[in-house]
Amino acid sequence: MNSVDTCRICRSPLFTEPLLLYQNMPGAAQYMPSKDILKDDHGVDLIICQCSGCGLVQITNDPVPYYKEVIRATSFSEEMTTFRREQFKVFVEKYKLKNKKIIEIGCGTGHYLSILSEFDVDARGIEFAPDSIEICRENGLKVEKDYIDSYNCQLKGAPYDAFMIMSFLEHFPQPNESLGGIYHNLTSEAIGLIEVPNFDMILKNNLFAEFISDHLFYFTEKTLKRTLEVNGFDILDCQPIWYDYILSAVVKKRPGLVLSRFQSHKKKLKEELEKYINQFSENSVVIWGAGHQSLAIMSMANLGEKIKYVIDTATFKQGRFTPATHIPIVEPDRLNLDPPEAVIVMAASYSDEVAGIIREKFDPELNVVILRDFGLEMI
Repeated sequence: MNSVDTCRICRSPLFTEPLLLYQNMPGAAQYMPSKDILKDDHGVDLIICQCSGCGLVQITNDPVPYYKEVIRATSFSEEMTTFRREQFKVFVEKYKLKNKKIIEIGCGTGHYLSILSEFDVDARGIEFAPDSIEICRENGLKVEKDYIDSYNCQLKGAPYDAFMIMSFLEHFPQPNESLGGIYHNLTSEAIGLIEVPNFDMILKNNLFAEFISDHLFYFTEKTLKRTLEVNGFDILDCQPIWYDYILSAVVKKRPGLVLSRFQSHKKKLKEELEKYINQFSENSVVIWGAGHQSLAIMSMANLGEKIKYVIDTATFKQGRFTPATHIPIVEPDRLNLDPPEAVIVMAASYSDEVAGIIREKFDPELNVVILRDFGLEMI
């Protein structure tokens, strides 16, 4: 029985049939039993599934006990150290991060953080393992004990100008919450560097032994981009690195829309409508058009007591009333039976056609204006 049956990212159902079932696998890649406890060490079954919605491949097993901790052996590789030094130098220079605050999410014993600190940045980290934190601090690094598993997480020193997640995202049992928590601790234009094992390469090279209990997710370029985008980040770059073993993505925090200009335009239009309607006798102006936009404008401009009736050619609307403002909706012939002093045409892309009909079939001397995007236009 799967312990997880929906995608941890998009919440869509996982395909019923697993992609793979590996039996008697190591229960944790970073746990090596000693001789005296071998009798208590038992393998686990890895159930590898795919999301029916976003396509992300993932294991349905529970996370390993130490999933909040970063255990990294790259400090033993001189080649990797050289590679990271050049990569971080370019990252800082390209995105103008000099003297900016950068946080590494899950910094382990601080190897990458130490390299980053070489480039005139305020480098900080969070880590959950106490022993790793102690090593970091002994080496003069700014590291706090923390783990992000909530949108409401508040990081010490926030907001940050940039962040890094280096081969740690695939361990997160709640990736949306973790990425959301990071998002809310960033400045408005923050940059991120996020890396995961490259599942595209694993597929290409038939690396069947790459599945481990520690990695809950197996990201292709497509599914990594989708995961980051739905959590508020725009992709600036995404490509394989390090002999194609790693997918490296640079992202930018996507700011929320600012629609204050909608408010100012609404105020302007309301004032313009009031000024136009007040030129005429009380309750002598009508509107042509009972579409969704005109209904909204009638409500927002408080026209319920100021408009005599609303004309619409849709017979199913006639004989009824506008929602919220309660203005009667009538057929076009009412213009002859109960003529107004003025007509405001609110028929969107049909407005010019409607204005032509009014001039042709009704009183050609009638005052007519069309509601345009910019305001009222006399015709």
